[in-house]
Amino acid sequence: MKTFITILITATLAIGGTWLLRGRMSPNPATSSGTAEREPIFYQSAMHPWIKSDKPGRCTICGMELTPVYAGEKGFDATGGGNTVALTQTQIQVLHVQTDEAKVQPLVHTLQVAGMVDDDATRHRIISAYVDGRVDKLHVNYMGAEVEGGQPLVDYYSPNLLQAEREYRQLTGDLKKNTALRLRQMGLTREQIEAVADKSADSLNSQILSPIGGTVVGQSVYEGQYVTAGEKLFELADFSTMWFMFRAYEQDLPWIKIGQTVTVTTPSLPGKSFEGKITFIDPNFEESTRSTKVRVELPNPKVDGRRELLHKLYADGAVKVDAPPVLTVPRSSIIQTGPEAVVYIDQNGGAYAQTPVKLGRRGDKLVEILSGLKAGDKVVTNGNLLIDGQAEMNRAFMSPATEQMPVVMTEALTTPQREAIQNFIKVADAMAAALSADDLAAFNKASEPAMSTTASLTESLANISGTKESLAALSNARHFHGFVDLKPARAAFHKFIMAATSVLEPMRHATGFPELQVWECPMVDRAVPGAPKKGRWIQTNGRPGNNPFFGAAMSECGKEIKP
Repeated sequence: MKTFITILITATLAIGGTWLLRGRMSPNPATSSGTAEREPIFYQSAMHPWIKSDKPGRCTICGMELTPVYAGEKGFDATGGGNTVALTQTQIQVLHVQTDEAKVQPLVHTLQVAGMVDDDATRHRIISAYVDGRVDKLHVNYMGAEVEGGQPLVDYYSPNLLQAEREYRQLTGDLKKNTALRLRQMGLTREQIEAVADKSADSLNSQILSPIGGTVVGQSVYEGQYVTAGEKLFELADFSTMWFMFRAYEQDLPWIKIGQTVTVTTPSLPGKSFEGKITFIDPNFEESTRSTKVRVELPNPKVDGRRELLHKLYADGAVKVDAPPVLTVPRSSIIQTGPEAVVYIDQNGGAYAQTPVKLGRRGDKLVEILSGLKAGDKVVTNGNLLIDGQAEMNRAFMSPATEQMPVVMTEALTTPQREAIQNFIKVADAMAAALSADDLAAFNKASEPAMSTTASLTESLANISGTKESLAALSNARHFHGFVDLKPARAAFHKFIMAATSVLEPMRHATGFPELQVWECPMVDRAVPGAPKKGRWIQTNGRPGNNPFFGAAMSECGKEIKP
């Protein structure tokens, strides 16, 4: 993926550079009319902002034409090193770079879930026989029949029930009350017991009534069948209110609360939706699935004599969530290829700085930002993947010494400047030669003039554009007080020579320093703990086998970096 993005960004920016070059080569109306053209104060690489020059030319890394920076213009900011990408206006247009502000606003999220439509378990009934008997007649004899509460289901013959009814008609006082209680235990309702007195003495059957209104979902008996006490006769379910049951996983639980509205759809009713409220979240979390059950109650009225939501239907749900206002950015601004998420902040002037952020909850279009940004920061929402690809290219092109320090190209140096450079090169070369020979005493002696030659070099090059940071780093690394071991000597030399290389390497483009060579070792971190993998040093002849970081252990590890 990174390779593809690198190829794409290279091609895209090349097109942008071509457009920019054509724009610069087109006639300038102000110039053609006789108005004097503005003089640039320096030239800078838009792709690699640390590359600057006082004359027109091309970037030493990518070969792109340097952009003139005029008085009053900021130029491209190179302080961010490889994490800051600078683009020209043409490149911004070619990449379609768009930005949006980080804002404090509600985080809207729609949680998509899937589940099953079930009946209301609190209104589900099993109708059983209270006493032994025979089914003489079925008033409801098919599955799916709709019944009302109190509607007869069965005409039932039971000798024990018939005897209890006769006793109830004949008794009085407390005995009659006790018999009434016995009839209740045999399954008769209060209304049926009150009607026993008017019941014909020739009637042999009693009726079993439906305790609730609902739908017959189970029938276990037929006419003429003998049953015993406790045997199942019917199963009823009330479908006027249905339960939509779905599973909520761990990452969903921060969004779900009782009382939230859920919109439910099912393939059996295309274009139709039902809304209900979350009424229950099962506190028993299932360890095997890392989820728990959630219940939504849905009204299910009759339409054209039938219920729309059928029992055991598959359904999808959308949980509507509105979080309190938090700091957010658009989801498209987040780049997350590993554990760390980053955004690119618009620094104005065509510069975009990579910034790590800590993410919170993810909404439909926004992401909560816990740290790394503040309200009002402009983040890149479109073109950020290409910008990130360019940042990756920048870091790949940079050497460890130049990541934090700008490089200056020069064509003309004064005699004092040349002398200061030549004296410094001799000292640096002698120090590298001593370490490559594992000669600690020679290194301590060669490093004695390092402070004075560095001071002379710093003073001579101080007025050259772009050298300030490089020379400051070199001055901080020039102190050598004698070492008793090669390891600390090499560590100190590494810091010193890397800073020196960033200053002197561009001097190879100027005339008068044919002896200056830059060599590179690809595994310095093995010799100098904490150092980057690649390390460079300078020397004055093409002698191989002079690696100052490894010495005799790996004397020939290194290659010359040609100008």
